[in-house]
Amino acid sequence: MADQKAPQMQATLGLTGLTSNAMALIAPGAFLWLTFYIQATTGTTAPTMWLGIFGALLLCLATAVAYAEISKLYPGTGSSYYYAEQALLSKDKAFKYARVAKFIVGWGSHLYYWVYPGVMVATTGIFVGYVVGFLYPTFISGGNPGPVFMALVAVAFSFFVAWIAQKGAGASTAVNLAINIIQISALIVFSVLALGYRVNHPSGSTGFQYDTQTLSTYTYQFATAKDGTTMRDASGTPLPLVDAAGKPVPYKITYPTTDASGNFLTHENATSVIAPHKFSFVFIQATVAILILVGFESVTSMGGEAKNPTKHIPIAVIGSLLIQGLICYLIEYFAANYFLNSGYTMQSAAGSAAPIGDMMIIVGDALLGQGHGKYFMLAEAITVFLALIGTTLSCMNTGARVTYAMGKDDEAPEHFGILHAKSLTPRRAIWTLAIISAVIGVVAVSLVFADAGAPTDATIAALPHGIFSSFGYSTHDQLAALPNSLLTITLTSNFGTFILYALSCFLCIVAFRGRPDYNPVLHLLIPGFGLLANLVCMAFYLISPVFGLGTFKEPLLALGISALWGIYGAIYFIRSSKAKGKSILLTAK
Repeated sequence: MADQKAPQMQATLGLTGLTSNAMALIAPGAFLWLTFYIQATTGTTAPTMWLGIFGALLLCLATAVAYAEISKLYPGTGSSYYYAEQALLSKDKAFKYARVAKFIVGWGSHLYYWVYPGVMVATTGIFVGYVVGFLYPTFISGGNPGPVFMALVAVAFSFFVAWIAQKGAGASTAVNLAINIIQISALIVFSVLALGYRVNHPSGSTGFQYDTQTLSTYTYQFATAKDGTTMRDASGTPLPLVDAAGKPVPYKITYPTTDASGNFLTHENATSVIAPHKFSFVFIQATVAILILVGFESVTSMGGEAKNPTKHIPIAVIGSLLIQGLICYLIEYFAANYFLNSGYTMQSAAGSAAPIGDMMIIVGDALLGQGHGKYFMLAEAITVFLALIGTTLSCMNTGARVTYAMGKDDEAPEHFGILHAKSLTPRRAIWTLAIISAVIGVVAVSLVFADAGAPTDATIAALPHGIFSSFGYSTHDQLAALPNSLLTITLTSNFGTFILYALSCFLCIVAFRGRPDYNPVLHLLIPGFGLLANLVCMAFYLISPVFGLGTFKEPLLALGISALWGIYGAIYFIRSSKAKGKSILLTAK
């Protein structure tokens, strides 16, 4: 077991620092930009995006209450991993299962905490590819960046964030606090402009049509060939449709619900944005939307660094989720969905590396004049990059501390349970997580434009040629037949989240049962709802493919990866226990 006399974590974080770390992981300014594309590619369920987020928010709020309550009993480093042991040890009959319970919780949480940073570094690669492609279109396509380029960015970003994380909680908290202020301000500006664009452009009015190849807006209708593709000049600029007098036909905005194939395009009114459309769609969207809301529980892993953990951690858990989830996300996702129009539809979003970046160009052109929206997009892009640093940093810190707790307990390799003497951070866990995140990031961007996001053959042909721009793209049909790698990895991370959150709700029920401060609402009804909601979302990984709801390849792959992780964990636990002479079931507390 790791030497208990080794350097220990110091209590340096107050309520502001704890809340900032949790808020940084739930980063609306980054996730709106990054996950709108993922949610847009979930098949026919896209129109229920907003309500899916609301459903995931209710699930998270119930789970947050469970975390807040149980953190009052057991403040310490390790979050649910630590809670599992303490909750079982407090019971006269169930104590013998304490070691098994904490290993299951710790191992399951790694499916979330080790995969989630990989999703973040992958989306950073996509984001940087979009911005670089916008600035240097002859080098790389912004709408469809090259997998090799995105992979290199993912690897570099992973180690950059790990470098910040290993400096200590104080440095991380200062970075996160500044990032929170900047990115929330930026998303409010975008939301106001997006709503203003929709209000000022009723159906039939002249507006902008966006071209995802040139990443620019045009005020005329595009001329099309017989096969329906857009006709372009030698530079790739769309040619205008002309009238009898030879003048370009102005583009008139409309709000069609679906296209001829039944694909969802736009919301006809504000009510449609918040409507369920189909009740099953809500659960499908929630299985993706959970990614953007997780993180409120991250501060429970920092009990060893909190000045007043029993008081401040519960407030930080609930407060971070209410600020970022209930206020920021619901406003910005409503604005983005309501903005959709015939000039930029949900299908446009499903085929773009950064739909929100496209929308920012459109609303920027409307505000600053055509051709100037790019400056607004680039300014917002800077805030998104900062938010990406914050959310990846926060998750790496949390994941590394859970791994540290397992290493310190000798449930994971012992070297993970050692703190660096100077920075008092689990550096070995941090750098290990950096390597894992880099690998996962590379995998996630390898087929990011497969399945529903597969570009047309014309789009692929128009890509700049080179290893950083076109390598990895085959044909539309071949890509459409393959699973979307980013969605698969995202769903894997989310499945780990559902496992962790379900177990945490259950632990809250167990921990408070029989205690004098037991409250049936806080300690049974609310965590019971959270437990049920998490289990239902997990069930939809099987239900959606069976009943043809949304996409089907990615949920099944995510289930397969999760199953393999669970089987490997069981084998590791049994062999490790035998090798170390540790009893699986405790005989004494």
